[in-house]
Amino acid sequence: MIMIIKILFIVIFSFVAYSQNIKEKVNISLENCFGKNIQIDFEKLKLKNELKNSIEKKVGQKFYSDEVYLYKISFDKKIIGYGLLDNVYGKSLPITFLVMFDSTGKILCSEIVKYREPYGGAIQSKEWNDQFKGKNVDSEFIVGKDVSGISGATISVNSVNKGIKKLTLLLSEIILK
Repeated sequence: MIMIIKILFIVIFSFVAYSQNIKEKVNISLENCFGKNIQIDFEKLKLKNELKNSIEKKVGQKFYSDEVYLYKISFDKKIIGYGLLDNVYGKSLPITFLVMFDSTGKILCSEIVKYREPYGGAIQSKEWNDQFKGKNVDSEFIVGKDVSGISGATISVNSVNKGIKKLTLLLSEIILK
């Protein structure tokens, strides 16, 4: 019985520590992108099947789940931008990433919040993520054309690129219409 309690404690502690770690990283990323003294309003956004299926078909990648995390960023009570947090699959494990947009849907910043794969970690670099700045719903998001590939990270590059495109399309449908 004591062993079960110890195992349960370790599992719960790990989950809380893991969740807190991602939350802290997201808040730091939002402040780095939008500046200090911002107000962050968070909601778990349930995706409607019709919208979800439409975006998945356009991008050629399924959503990781039926929910994404939406952050509304305000300064002086005025919305100045948005953040969307989601996961995509790398080779075998999820990659958690955050895309931050201005109020018109243009990408300001993107960041890999949690990378779990043993290879392909170069997609976490600021330089690789900076190439998405300025892209919007009308951008192509084509690896090798307007998105750089990374040797040894082909699966991660393609997966995150499609994930960012998905979130760009999603924002345009849920907020900007």
